[in-house]
Amino acid sequence: MAVILGIESSCDETSAAVCRDGEILSNVIANQDVHKEWGGVVPELASRAHQQNIIPVVDNALKQAKVNKSELTTIAFTRGPGLLGPLLVGTSFAKSFAFGLNIPIIEVNHMQAHVLAHFIDEPKPQLPFLCLTVSGGHTQIVLVKDQLDMEVIGETTDDAAGEAFDKSAKILGLGYPGGPMIDKHAQLGDKNTFQFPEPNISGLDFSFSGLKTAILNFINNNVRKDDDFIKNNMNNICASIQNRIVTILMNKLEIASEQTNINEIAIAGGVSANSGLRKGLEEYGLKNNWNTYIPIFEYCTDNAAMIAIVGYFKFLKEDFANQDIETLARYPL
Repeated sequence: MAVILGIESSCDETSAAVCRDGEILSNVIANQDVHKEWGGVVPELASRAHQQNIIPVVDNALKQAKVNKSELTTIAFTRGPGLLGPLLVGTSFAKSFAFGLNIPIIEVNHMQAHVLAHFIDEPKPQLPFLCLTVSGGHTQIVLVKDQLDMEVIGETTDDAAGEAFDKSAKILGLGYPGGPMIDKHAQLGDKNTFQFPEPNISGLDFSFSGLKTAILNFINNNVRKDDDFIKNNMNNICASIQNRIVTILMNKLEIASEQTNINEIAIAGGVSANSGLRKGLEEYGLKNNWNTYIPIFEYCTDNAAMIAIVGYFKFLKEDFANQDIETLARYPL
């Protein structure tokens, strides 16, 4: 029997989850509100909050799962990518806790975990499948050949889609986190009101820096003519921005499906909680006869359940790490 404690601390969520033989028994997440007044995640503040949260979060996860620490067979933790300080908190705790219990540890790539979130609940994609993984720091198309065999076949050459959402929200004065605020206003607007350019980049790669500049110039030009332009058009602006980002993502995913002849299509990562992206996948799925997969909201954002499920698959392969393993801020999939 595999009873795995998963630890996630790559950014500003402290999370712990317990998995028994592939079944998630608990998934506890502590968020950090301290970053809102700064308009983004402050690494030092995040590290301190992780230090405060990790013990009560782990304790709560074990209690919810009705599992005693002596029953744990291994501890899986996020090694990277992410913010180095927060990663160090989770890694140090996992290594120390495992050492005290005399059980092995398993290191997990955060982006691999987002993909394998699809193996927590039914329905699960059939192998092989394509997964569009979209977050604040990453935008990738991943060819998933096996749970532990993945290949990135397309990725952003500059900024991530999540950053495009957040920076657009900042331009519009919507605060942080900006992505959910864009989504909220977009649901009340007309996505065809304003037109933004689609980057001309070949292959399956993405680019969002030019789009961010185009949005900034569009807003500045119109505010010069009308001081109340943003206020009077907020919903339509957000809907138009969201529509362009989603179509960029979906158009590349469509090309990837054609090139690989794969119609098992999934999305993952924090931005997969976006209602426009979820609707876009459904629409493109119907158009292209795809079988589509979208995680529940709890498994879209950073969480330890996805770390634990990767830990389970690695446990089956006896793929354990050494106690001298180090965290990695950059950790290619």
